[in-house]
Amino acid sequence: MSTYWPEGLPESLSYPDTDASALAYSSAVRFPDRTALVDGDDELTFAELHSRAHRFAHALHARGVGRGDVVALHLPNSLWFFVAYFGTLHSGAALSPINPLSPEPSVRSHLNGTGAAVVVTHPEHAATALAAAEGTAVRATVLVPPTAVAPAGADGPGRQALLDRGAVAWDRFVEGQPDTRPATGIAADDVAHLAFTGGTTGEPKGVRVLHRNLVANITQFTGWRAGHAVEADGTGVALRPFPSGVEGAVRIGSDTALVVAPLYHAQALVNTGFLMLCGVTVVLSGRFRPPEFLALVEHHRVSYITGSPTMWVALLDCPDLSTRDLSSLTCLSSGAAPIDPGTLERMREAFPSAIIVEGYGLTEATCVVTSLPALPSGKRKNGSAGIPVFDTEVEVRDGTGRALDPGEQGRLWVRGPQITDGYHGRPDATAEQFVDGWLDTGDLGFRDEDGFVHIRARAKDMLIHKGYNVYPRELEEILLEHPAVAAAAVVGRDNPVTGQDPVAFLVLHEGHTPPEKEVLDFVAARVVPYKKLRGVRVVEALPTSAAGKILKNELRAAAAATG
Repeated sequence: MSTYWPEGLPESLSYPDTDASALAYSSAVRFPDRTALVDGDDELTFAELHSRAHRFAHALHARGVGRGDVVALHLPNSLWFFVAYFGTLHSGAALSPINPLSPEPSVRSHLNGTGAAVVVTHPEHAATALAAAEGTAVRATVLVPPTAVAPAGADGPGRQALLDRGAVAWDRFVEGQPDTRPATGIAADDVAHLAFTGGTTGEPKGVRVLHRNLVANITQFTGWRAGHAVEADGTGVALRPFPSGVEGAVRIGSDTALVVAPLYHAQALVNTGFLMLCGVTVVLSGRFRPPEFLALVEHHRVSYITGSPTMWVALLDCPDLSTRDLSSLTCLSSGAAPIDPGTLERMREAFPSAIIVEGYGLTEATCVVTSLPALPSGKRKNGSAGIPVFDTEVEVRDGTGRALDPGEQGRLWVRGPQITDGYHGRPDATAEQFVDGWLDTGDLGFRDEDGFVHIRARAKDMLIHKGYNVYPRELEEILLEHPAVAAAAVVGRDNPVTGQDPVAFLVLHEGHTPPEKEVLDFVAARVVPYKKLRGVRVVEALPTSAAGKILKNELRAAAAATG
């Protein structure tokens, strides 16, 4: 345990022996009339949300879909994502989210790989889902209605054309089904999510997130950020404040969150599951546009936002930032990558009433592994991803598997109740990364003397120049100190003489055009010779995944192409 363990939090938690659908149902029992979702002008209370979800669960059962089956959610963010998500959990089937922008071959591969029995899709993307489902195990392609946040596109096939091609309208699919909670007999070791990794460094793999993993991670979230324990009771679970009375940034049954991150990604989905367990109203935002996003914060008096460094930079650069009342914000949760020191300081100035919570996690660990505490009294260190959350261990190892001392950099291994069951259909990959209860994260970093975890790079991002290890994160932080640089990413470019040369891709602030030599000299003055940049490219934007991670595989390809 860190010597900086947050005051008032217990050292360990008890985890309810239940399934994730019980957590979801508890919010309908405890906050039935509270608004759960806001999608434009449409709103659902927690009772209405789960009433619709129960009907979907019964409709799945009526078609023979339940425990042991998979339902694919081929959906953008909208209130229907949550109805389908909770309905799938209530049915006992596993759910597998798909990026709705994926091309047809990728969707077909996903459906075949998971053996999905049902795919739920949206009018904007249904043509791709229908084509991809041909020849697979899919029994029904269910079409949800468009919403304000996820409207139907004007150029695609109309609703009737999609129905004529075999899609089933949502209302028809659930017609005549009861809105009572179904009995499923879900076990803790059943698969809840079949969640695919982002694929930023290779082929995506399906991660088997068990119900007990999901329950554990949401329980950890609730203790860490809301100061409450999650306990099983007769209706599902109950939330109990810790005896110390410590108050988290998330207030049970009274807060409002704004969600723009894609729900098909673990960070957004698990984080939102925790918020909804706590009775937090979730306002959905469509495509991220900083002016509209800030307007929603002001209009709905939003208190909680989760995002990535790329999103924070866009908000900080938005002229509307100074004209909007953002005093309602109490917690900014950031993931996907560390926030550079300059951006962090700007965030503190722009959002003085909010606690900024950085964390670290990965799909193979359900979601969160380490975090800064969302507590006013919580200790924090700039540049760190916090300390391991309840009942979670982080060990730094060298290439031989030897545990390293504080301050020594190596590969991060983690262990805890949120560590998942491995990769679906990939026993070799599972055996390689999941060893004796420990997960090899593939990330490089260190723990300091106080137990704070510092992430330096993906192991595959590290480059070797003239036999020396070069960590891109260090160079990126230096580049971001340059007044002209708005965003930076460093990758290795193969060189037959030196091994790999560090090259930088930069996004510049408007009105700035520094010569390449100026940038090279700026970095060279701050590093030892072998870490110097060997090239700079200015781009309009860095390629990112839907979760906000920079796609360095694309940058490496671009660096190789230009020589």
